[in-house]
Amino acid sequence: MSDVPTQLLTDDASGALVERRFRLRVVSGPDQGKDHALEAGTTMVGTHADNDLVLTDATVSRYHLEIRIRRDGIEVRDLDTTNGTKHGPARVGQVILVGPARLRLGKHTELDVEPIDSGVELGEWRGDRFGEVLGTTAAMHRLFALLARAAITEATILLHGETGTGKEAISEAVHQASGRATGPFVVVDCGSIPHELIASELFGHARGSFTGAASDKQGLIEAANRGTLFLDEIGELALDLQPQLLRVLDRRQVRRVGDTHATDVDIRVIAATHRDLRAMVRAGKFREDLYYRLAVVAAHVPPLRERKADIPALAAWFAERMGRGSFALSPALLEQLERHDWPGNVRELRNVVERALSLGSAALADLGDGAASPPSPEPADPAPRTIPPAGSGVLELPFKEAKAALVESFERDYLTALLARHRGNISRAAAEAGIDRNYIHRLVKKYGLEVDRG
Repeated sequence: MSDVPTQLLTDDASGALVERRFRLRVVSGPDQGKDHALEAGTTMVGTHADNDLVLTDATVSRYHLEIRIRRDGIEVRDLDTTNGTKHGPARVGQVILVGPARLRLGKHTELDVEPIDSGVELGEWRGDRFGEVLGTTAAMHRLFALLARAAITEATILLHGETGTGKEAISEAVHQASGRATGPFVVVDCGSIPHELIASELFGHARGSFTGAASDKQGLIEAANRGTLFLDEIGELALDLQPQLLRVLDRRQVRRVGDTHATDVDIRVIAATHRDLRAMVRAGKFREDLYYRLAVVAAHVPPLRERKADIPALAAWFAERMGRGSFALSPALLEQLERHDWPGNVRELRNVVERALSLGSAALADLGDGAASPPSPEPADPAPRTIPPAGSGVLELPFKEAKAALVESFERDYLTALLARHRGNISRAAAEAGIDRNYIHRLVKKYGLEVDRG
């Protein structure tokens, strides 16, 4: 007997990590009561004695079904049979099942596909890092243990968490811990690519497929072949593009815009979002079938305000990586950092550390004396902050570092005021400033600012 394959996934109800096996059980027809555990490779169902599950129903074809376990469910294929296969009321040629299902074969036989789940014991995480991601708290250790277990499989992963929590760094750590570490890690920011360009960016295009397409172009999905495709802010992907992505996940093939043939791709997909995709599914703004293809293993990345015990280690880690030596955390400074609510999360802390290393304590002035207050519905134009004078110490730095610090201070202050005037609307802000909206997106991400993505 061949090995019984398992899938790794998170249980919808509990969020616990489980291993799933599948069993076929005949629930009606002349073979009622028969069952068969799905094994590695292909399972055949029909009336011929060569099948793995042999039926005696004369309305079932000799070779009726071909079933194969995939990373995200099981693929059931009807072999062009006379009386067909039904899933619910519909006759199907091929269907991907991700949970319990009932199939009708021929005229009399009903077959249940039954998942059998068993819990996965993750054990205690040892150490304070997963790849290049640092975490000392229990919440982060649980996340590290789950992702380390999932990384060695081919399971699709969905990370959900607030902006700035480090989802891209976590995804790259999964990639590096996987069997695809020597392949490419390709990032697609679904929230920053204009709608009219994203199909070409994702899927590529053929020469002449539209005005300006002077040559064939490989898309980012193809570029991730034999590696990992990271779909950041997947909740921003337009509804009309979601079926195309679903086909890629189902068939592991991509067809360039304007092309007539598809190309096979071998990719592992990790997606991330700050949105509630379940709520978007209920509202009709995100496809349910795509959600379940992505959320095979779902993991929550906690915000920094829920893991403030990590702040000292993170601050020291950022300072070390910036090559600027240690980051002195006096009791008063630590208290100030821990009082802050960190709406920009880890990205905001990294920026604060970088500015503090260059500007000294003046960089911490905008943290205030307590938790950040929510923005008012109609924010007034904030008074512009001034660039630090020579006395703050910035002009005593080497030229390159001083210039970078001043430019960063200007960018953050200008962008904060600009977005406040337009209530977070990037399109209107870009029009006033006379700069490309994608550049504003990049600055927003860099500084962890909140914007209107609607």
